[in-house]
Amino acid sequence: MKHYMYRVIGNACISFEEMPTILTQIEACLNSCPLCQIPSCTKDPQALTPGHFLIGEPLMALPDADYSSVPMNRLSWWQFMQQCTQHLWKKWSRDCLPQLQQRYKWPTESSNIQRGTMVLMKDDHVPPLQWNLVVIEVVHCGGDGLVQVADVRAQSGVFCRAIHKLCPLPVDAE
Repeated sequence: MKHYMYRVIGNACISFEEMPTILTQIEACLNSCPLCQIPSCTKDPQALTPGHFLIGEPLMALPDADYSSVPMNRLSWWQFMQQCTQHLWKKWSRDCLPQLQQRYKWPTESSNIQRGTMVLMKDDHVPPLQWNLVVIEVVHCGGDGLVQVADVRAQSGVFCRAIHKLCPLPVDAE
């Protein structure tokens, strides 16, 4: 948490009232990361998050305007807090998703993504605390027998995505 806080806040002078606000928003971002699929939810994809353990349900935030490209001297106090949260979200989600998508070279062989697997779809334009959870509908294999492309079902329809844009959630091995 400190690593991202230092990166986002930098040398900005923050008051005593602003610090808990930023820390709470950083905490919400970190505790919204999906851990694994909830097995009872097959139609509507839902994932277990640290927020489920803290408050009993996933953490949510109201959508806000994008302040990431606005200069800091033109922002009000609240807009600055939102800009800090948006910068943190971009940095942290870019660091978090590749950890879920570890690909090993030829010494170790990993299994292909299968139909019905819940995955996170990478998207740089997702607002804070939102994760694109989708379910694999159809997999398309290449000439080597490995999955290259998959059709995924999201809330807005079915899309065809390359495998490097999909991050499978950890599955409990029974």
